[in-house]
Order: sequence, then C-alpha cells, then structure tokens
Amino acid sequence: MNPNWLPRINPRLQKLRQKILNDPYYRLKSAEEIAIAVELGIRIDANQATVDDWLRLPGLSIHQGRTLVELARTGVKFYCIEDIAAALGLTPQRLKPFDQILIFGYYDDESLDNITYVVNPNTATIESLLKVPFIDSSLAQAVVDNRIAIGPYRNIVDFQKRLNLQGEILAQLMYYLRF
Repeated sequence: MNPNWLPRINPRLQKLRQKILNDPYYRLKSAEEIAIAVELGIRIDANQATVDDWLRLPGLSIHQGRTLVELARTGVKFYCIEDIAAALGLTPQRLKPFDQILIFGYYDDESLDNITYVVNPNTATIESLLKVPFIDSSLAQAVVDNRIAIGPYRNIVDFQKRLNLQGEILAQLMYYLRF
C-alpha cells in the first residue's frame, strides 16, 4: 500500500484524543472536544451523573453540577436536554452542544431501591470490589490489574470489552458500577 494514501493525523488532535481518553476528569473545553469524546465512546448519563461528570462539560459550574446531582438523588428524572436546562434556569439552546454526549437512561425505581453498594472501578480496591455481588476474587484482581496496565475504564462498555465479560454477567454488575 502506498503510504501517501494514508490520511495524516493531526498531532494536536491525537494528543487531545489521548488526554480525553486517559483522564476521566478531563474538562472538555469546546463542542469540538465534546465531539471527540463522543467519538471515543464517552457518554454521560444525566440521571446517574456525578458532580465530576457534570464538570466535564464546558461552562458548567460546580454549583450547577451539585444541583443536578442533588435533584437526581431526590428522585427527579431527566428525560431530555430541556429538563436539564429548566433545572438550571438556562435556555435549552445554551445546552444544545451537550445533547450529543448526554444520555437519558430509564431506571426502574423499584429494582434500584435494593442496590445499596455502588463502586467506581477506576478507584476501587480489590477489597471494595469484593463487596459487589457477582464479583469474585479473580474478577476483582482482573479489574485492578487491567486498570493499572491500560488506564481508567471509560464507561461500562469499555469495562466489558477489556475484561471480556459476558452480557449476562454485565447485566448484573452494571447496577453496582459508576464510572
């Protein structure tokens, strides 16, 4: 194959992609960076987001992030970008760039009421992972070893692929994991 036919990768964009991919707390600065994050598979579930998740979005303050998290904790469900805008007293147009990275998951409240222990696999120890139902010592060790070797998990899909988990197992685990 002729190497002249290969597209050139912009070094600035490549560096930015790596930064976004490897830093789960990287604050996106523009619509372009949001698009890169989405391309890399990063999504933020508006109904499960942490303050750190909200702070990744350009222009959102810590106070706004805390407001959204507190509303979600009290049972408010966000179904669309307009709900987020209303909660923050902003126009939906102001938040339109976030539309591509935000997802609005539906959760059955009755089944989620039984979940009392949630862990972040990007910061969890083996001991804390062992408290999660369906995680045995070999899986807990694999979670930590893989994270150390490759870096933080981007999301639940990245977690599944890197650990080669079957769908049935992940369906049980996903209620106990927050990225």
